Amino acid sequence: MKKLSEINALESGRKIISNWERSKLQKQQREQEKVEGYQQLVELCVLGEYEIAQNLATRHLEWGYQIANGQVVEQV
Repeated sequence: MKKLSEINALESGRKIISNWERSKLQKQQREQEKVEGYQQLVELCVLGEYEIAQNLATRHLEWGYQIANGQVVEQV
């Protein structure tokens, strides 16, 4: 974080990024969410909370996972 004295009030705001950069950042964010979602589902299954894990997987179909026999598997 910049100190108040280092901020230039006349400077234009954030850097404008290209559509390519924006789509790349969005793809990275989706991949990160998928990894974090997988970890959450695995933790719930380890704790024996299969129904909660299934509900979470159903709410987040974009992750591409489902719960089968108490394990996290990729949807086909």
